[in-house]
Amino acid sequence: MTSAFVWGCGDFGGGLLSRRTALFGVVLLSQITGMIMAAALGLISNETVMLPSDVAWSLLSGVAGGIGIMALYRGLADGRMAVVAPITAVIAAGIPVAVGIFFEGVPAPLVLVGIAIAMVAVVLVSSIDDGGASLSGLRYALIAGIGLGTLGVFLAQISEGHAFGPLVLIRGTEAVLVAGIVLATRAAWRPRRDLVPAIALVGVLDMAGNSAFILAIQAGSLAVAAVLSSLYPVTTVILAAVLLRERVSPRNAVGVMLAMLAIGFIAAGTAA
Repeated sequence: MTSAFVWGCGDFGGGLLSRRTALFGVVLLSQITGMIMAAALGLISNETVMLPSDVAWSLLSGVAGGIGIMALYRGLADGRMAVVAPITAVIAAGIPVAVGIFFEGVPAPLVLVGIAIAMVAVVLVSSIDDGGASLSGLRYALIAGIGLGTLGVFLAQISEGHAFGPLVLIRGTEAVLVAGIVLATRAAWRPRRDLVPAIALVGVLDMAGNSAFILAIQAGSLAVAAVLSSLYPVTTVILAAVLLRERVSPRNAVGVMLAMLAIGFIAAGTAA
């Protein structure tokens, strides 16, 4: 639940900042900030040296996470946060559950109920009436959900007792990925100087959320950690409605509530 709260705050900030300055600058600076913070915490915690397999999973996590976070911030910038965030969360939670079904068999009845509710939620929360910008946001939400869901699966493969070391590699990989895209496309990337502190704060929040998520995975079930951490849209939607006065239609509101209900059913079913 800690990861859900800080991720929600970080995603709201990242999406809002991506509306005001270059997306690649927001992602690049936030990832570098997170990498520095993870390195500092890693030195303090005296973590043991990572295994080669942990290094490999961390690098793969960085690729998946980089794609996911860039798509999420672009979706939050282009579309309505109250729509993009829940769709991303449902998809990101569903992928670890699907992986569990493949390797562990058919889930408990409560999980099946949660999956069915999630499908209805996606239809309702995706109902839009404001044209291209929101449609673009939905496309990015789909990509973000796949990227972040895959990230969750990869993170679960990292050995217990390692959190900050992998996060240094993950953040570094994400930064290199963004830098490569900028160089290849010559896209604008320099953020506004007055927004640099806010972007750095987003990086700290995102890193804190990932740290909490890794520790939750290592302490219990991947599926439970994934679905509970995916409650972050509650924070994002509330902040968007209160601070941005973003409109939430009755249909979207029902969809958001059903999405959260679905995550609760999945969590209860996997914990049973």
